[in-house]
Amino acid sequence: MVCFRLSLVPGLGLVLFCLVLGAVHVPSYALELTLKDSGNSTCLYAKWQMDFTVYYETTNKTQKNVTISDFGTVTYNGSICGDDQNGPKIAVQFGSGFSWMVNFTKMASSHYSIHNISFSYNTSDKTIFPDAEDKGIITVLEVPEITIPLNEIFRCNSLSTLKSNNVVQHYWDVHVQAFVQNGTVSTKEFLCSKDNTSTTVAPTIHTTMPSPTTKPTPKERPETGNYLVNSTNGICLLATMGLQLNITQDKVASVINIKPNTTDITGSCQPQTALLRLNSSTIKYLEFVFAVKNENRFYLKEVNFSMYLVNGSVFSIANDNLSYWDAPLGSSYMCNKEQTVSVSGAFQINTFDLRVQPFNVMEGKYSTAQECSLDDDTILIPIIVGAGLSGLIIVIVIAYLIGRRKSYVGYQTL
Repeated sequence: MVCFRLSLVPGLGLVLFCLVLGAVHVPSYALELTLKDSGNSTCLYAKWQMDFTVYYETTNKTQKNVTISDFGTVTYNGSICGDDQNGPKIAVQFGSGFSWMVNFTKMASSHYSIHNISFSYNTSDKTIFPDAEDKGIITVLEVPEITIPLNEIFRCNSLSTLKSNNVVQHYWDVHVQAFVQNGTVSTKEFLCSKDNTSTTVAPTIHTTMPSPTTKPTPKERPETGNYLVNSTNGICLLATMGLQLNITQDKVASVINIKPNTTDITGSCQPQTALLRLNSSTIKYLEFVFAVKNENRFYLKEVNFSMYLVNGSVFSIANDNLSYWDAPLGSSYMCNKEQTVSVSGAFQINTFDLRVQPFNVMEGKYSTAQECSLDDDTILIPIIVGAGLSGLIIVIVIAYLIGRRKSYVGYQTL
């Protein structure tokens, strides 16, 4: 745990800000913080992910939008624990003139609320808003009024969306507890409605007996979906694929096809990594993390997956040591045939009609594709020729042996 000492806050005493590292495996794009009071006791804990899409009018009277997902250097100036007069507050500053803030309010002795969320951006920034008609700092305010019991941590892994005033805000993997009691973050979770399994339709689990590990009922070919991720410079990741999930838990196997029209898409792009994140009513998240290797190639490095099962439990798996979909930078990877990404013994992903480009996307289009070996029919030509020649040689050898045998038999009769 790395702690930074902040200045004295009037009426609140000395506040310490601590960034927790390594305690829980979370991707590098997640935000996580712990606030401590003057007595070095934890008063607020939060871990979350977010991005923003801003719509604006250009000088040509056309509409454009930009997605803010790569925050760069992040600071937390103004975050406070709060007291009886001032509620806790998380304040985040990032990029060029972006700020985000959430305020908490104690409602009674047993509950508190996420009172409001504000987001500010500066359209005077010519790098991000090069042709904006209106210049200046714009702030949007949302009042979600989420009520949470004291001494419980609020959890919402599902994607939550707030829309207003030309800004779309996305939040997911949210874990937050304000008014932490006795300096200890609670292990009791208060779930948002999307995470509440009582209202979630879980996938059907197909079973057969008496096999030790039941085989899933054969599933039809999944629908092919088109997925893209935007950055400040436009589309930065393209993916087209049909996805079929194979899950084995407690010796029960299931097959689940991803439906693109009911799947939410988020992600982010950075110089050395790129993320595509999918989620739905039953799938908490399915993350594909791409990385650059040797400065000239990319590959699928990591898959993280979590979903609700029919028995109310959560199936989660992660593997950050994969090596699939390898192709040169500046190109795309393509594999039309069925291909299997083995994340673990209990979880595999079958892909169909796959094409992906996580880096160097130009004008929102795929670059020249490197095909997988399964699609490369040219490899069959030398195999067929070799098999034909082998067969011909075998026929010649057999004919020769038969001929010699007849010759030997003729000599013996003399």
